[in-house]
Amino acid sequence: MIRSTDRLDAAEFRIRFRPTSSDLDQDEESFDFQHHGETRRLRIHDYVDIFRVPGLYEALVYDKLECTSPPRLADLLASVITDWPDTPSSLRVLDLGAGNGIMAEELRRIGVRHVVGLDLLREAALAARRDRPGVYDDYVVVDLTALPEEDERRLEAARLDCLVTAAALGFGDIPPEAFAAAFNLIATEGWLAMTIKEGFLDRRGDDSGFARLLRSLIDTGIIEIQAYHRYCHRLSIDGEQIFYLAVVARKTADITPSSVASHHERNGVVTVRRADPTSILLSGSS
Repeated sequence: MIRSTDRLDAAEFRIRFRPTSSDLDQDEESFDFQHHGETRRLRIHDYVDIFRVPGLYEALVYDKLECTSPPRLADLLASVITDWPDTPSSLRVLDLGAGNGIMAEELRRIGVRHVVGLDLLREAALAARRDRPGVYDDYVVVDLTALPEEDERRLEAARLDCLVTAAALGFGDIPPEAFAAAFNLIATEGWLAMTIKEGFLDRRGDDSGFARLLRSLIDTGIIEIQAYHRYCHRLSIDGEQIFYLAVVARKTADITPSSVASHHERNGVVTVRRADPTSILLSGSS
């Protein structure tokens, strides 16, 4: 279990979850917390306000909700890399949706030496510098859907060959266009390591723009899955287990603008063109 709050000297928080209905999505869950004698109410995905309070993100997501995604994803990436000429120390990682650096900390643990953080929120970058100074070689605050040339050159100069994103995809935090822009910064034959809701790879389930894009990337071979693992990402505020997939894949080509626009849809259905273990995963029968 990650216990970053042990190193932050953060105040203790009294966190109480709001009652919820069964059809409430993860990004709609809310909580009350007491801090310095003041009670506040936030949604779990109110990252701007959460990152402004040292230790609150860890106390909420890792202590109360028992999130395991960063170490699970880092360990899966390390285990896959051992079967290739690459090593964790040779990777040059882009941590997409970096937040305050928990994923980067796990990447350093497995031996990664170069990590660039990227997040839309200035508050995330400030929190990373405050909570985990030195864990990133660089940290870029930018909207990838409108990437300035200066930041694009800065990221290209980093010679990135691995995209990592933990628990940041599929809720509108990182839209398909932003994911594609980050993916295209990674060298061809590079790596992709991500955690996603298990429904994203089931064509009978989630039909969001990102889910359709991801299925089409697998279907067309733009990414080739090397390993995946179903695990408990965290608890819901009602104490129910929320399951995700940790996925490690190889990149074979960039994502074209037309791929993002169309998601290879045909009458609302993604067509599977080949039968392999990935197709079994897509069908939800794994």
